[in-house]
Amino acid sequence: MTFEKTIDGPDDSPAKGAENGVLFRQQDRRDGPDKVTGRATYAAETHPEGLVHGVLVRAPSLGEVTLPNLEDLRGMPGVLMVLRDDRMIRNPAQGTAGEAPVQGVEQAAYVGHPVALVVAETFEAARHAANLLQVTCAGTDWPVAPDEAEPDPDSTQDDAEGDLEAALHSSPVCIDRTYRTPSLVSAAMEPHAAVAEWQDDRLTLRSSLQMLRYNRGEIADCLGIDHGQVRLLAPFVGGGFGSKLGISPEAVAAALAARELGRPVRVVQARQQVFEANTRRSETRQRLRLAADGQGRLCGIGHEALVSNLPGEVFAEPVLQATGFAYDIANIHLRRDLVRLHRSAAGSVGAPGEAVGVTALEIAMDELAEATGTDPVELRLRNLPEREALGGRPFSSHRLADCLRHARDRFGWADRAPAPRKTRHGEWWIGSGMASVFRVNMLMDAEARVILAPGGRVTVETDMTDIGTGSYTILGQIAAERLGAHAGAVDVRLGDTELPPGSGSGGSVGAASTGTAVWLACEEIRHALARRLRCSPEELVLSAGRVQRGRESRPLTEVLGNDTLTGHGHLRPGDALKKVRQATWGAVFAEVAVSGVTGEVRLRRMEGTFAAGRILNPRTARSQAQGGMIWGLGLALTEELFHDRRDGHAVNRDLAGYHVPTNADVPAVEVTFLEEGDSWAGPLQAKGVGEAGICGSGAAIINAIHHACGARIRDLPATPDRVLAQLAG
Repeated sequence: MTFEKTIDGPDDSPAKGAENGVLFRQQDRRDGPDKVTGRATYAAETHPEGLVHGVLVRAPSLGEVTLPNLEDLRGMPGVLMVLRDDRMIRNPAQGTAGEAPVQGVEQAAYVGHPVALVVAETFEAARHAANLLQVTCAGTDWPVAPDEAEPDPDSTQDDAEGDLEAALHSSPVCIDRTYRTPSLVSAAMEPHAAVAEWQDDRLTLRSSLQMLRYNRGEIADCLGIDHGQVRLLAPFVGGGFGSKLGISPEAVAAALAARELGRPVRVVQARQQVFEANTRRSETRQRLRLAADGQGRLCGIGHEALVSNLPGEVFAEPVLQATGFAYDIANIHLRRDLVRLHRSAAGSVGAPGEAVGVTALEIAMDELAEATGTDPVELRLRNLPEREALGGRPFSSHRLADCLRHARDRFGWADRAPAPRKTRHGEWWIGSGMASVFRVNMLMDAEARVILAPGGRVTVETDMTDIGTGSYTILGQIAAERLGAHAGAVDVRLGDTELPPGSGSGGSVGAASTGTAVWLACEEIRHALARRLRCSPEELVLSAGRVQRGRESRPLTEVLGNDTLTGHGHLRPGDALKKVRQATWGAVFAEVAVSGVTGEVRLRRMEGTFAAGRILNPRTARSQAQGGMIWGLGLALTEELFHDRRDGHAVNRDLAGYHVPTNADVPAVEVTFLEEGDSWAGPLQAKGVGEAGICGSGAAIINAIHHACGARIRDLPATPDRVLAQLAG
């Protein structure tokens, strides 16, 4: 029997409070000790017998690929093979086995494109041979910069309500600004890695992946085998942020080489390969037009975006995703165009869409506040919607006003001088800014199994991954809460496709989706216990290892006897998302210091308030929100992937040139969660937390820079040269 739940409407029987004191409570990460002591084993750290090593070879330029000295390498000491196979790619066309791939090895679609794999007895021998392999590419005139290509008409998104042009013409205040964000990369701590091993016709692949239920099919399709012939293992993943949502070249290459050699093969991307060969966030050019009355009440908004991707790729950065429901707007026009460039493929990177789209929108809102002489917080409060502007759906919940007021008061916004350039300490201008936070909320299909053993020990099983988000901890808390067990009496098994398929880690869906599946699996066990006691499940109270029915209380072990009870839970998203607009809400306030001499920007403090449904574990949720806000800091001040205009190659392809915020860049980052019950979010009433912090944090910092020194940065990040140019002007 499987306990299934389809979310088609509000849940009439939401999860009860934390009567067992486990769920909705702060708890340390159960995987923390393993990680800090080195016992947590990541993909590249497995050493099956007979292991050999592969190193990817990348194209130095674009066009048709030839390897002039290929045969010389095959005769080198220790070299076992040089693999060239069109299946050694990121994704097959249409995800169907046997079709021509979107990317192969005969043509280099971008600089850094993997074109071969050298396998040797040792890593050193493989790396040496890979460095000796000569790769030549026929010259091409393929476009590599956004201004070199025309938009792909088949990929244009164009939506409108009302008459924006009339609103712009008749409104007393209009803002027309263009903002740019650069290419960005996930730069996860753990590089992409895979260890492939075959037993007869069955593949076991240990890899660093986020969504195993889908990755299993991707690998099988690339190899031309049945999905059931693939087992993926990813018990620990050292970050992904979207770059590990799909399979990458090292995984397919390792599997192909291992099958041909009959030995396990390990392939780990070097940091430069991580930057070159995996998905990036597209650069964007965004034009925002705002029409408002003299008090800042919006009557029209136009948001146009230009993004890029490789030819043949279907993904396009969903820049406009939040604009259609952010504010109350009668006249709206959203248009996104896609150009085909020969840079590495664009894909989902932390909060795809809102991370850059909300950033531009919230900077424009700050410019509107200045143009109308309206306080930035008050401007947003005046424009809160009752329904989404584009589509007209009602909101499942809407706590933006509460977030704005709470964060404003905690931050001390009332002490801020309204006009820019009013506070200076020596060479440093001091200023503060704010932004609203919007992030779509989703649920995904997810399954989980929970086993209650005769001694009362509980085991949770699902192929859900933990990419640093706290899945081990939260899923264990849910099972402990619902079955009345101590958290230490719950074991959690994750990251194995032999287990029921969870939602995977992406889109901030994991805790709510797979967590609900665990909850449902526990419900099946509760029903089985109720049948034994001949009562309804609602009459049962499970707590501290005991089963209580009315005044009768018995040890759980006595009720179980020698039996093992197993529950299987299955969450189906249903039609809820079609009926209502679900979102995570928030507000971020920031204070910065800007050097009038060097243009350097230092973040002094940052405050975020979020409404993200019920918070399953405040500690892990706070960590996620802080991480997102720090990513917003990187978006605003440091992160930028440079592409050479001659051939599109990534210039700063390592962490020495691509600057992520470090400890010295990050001051106190305070996070507050508001209590929110959203019955449309399922029985747990939990929403996504991890990505919301990115959305708006960068804009708050950019707006604070303007308030500090008057520099209005529209070309991100706000590096010292760009700030100085504004100050000089």
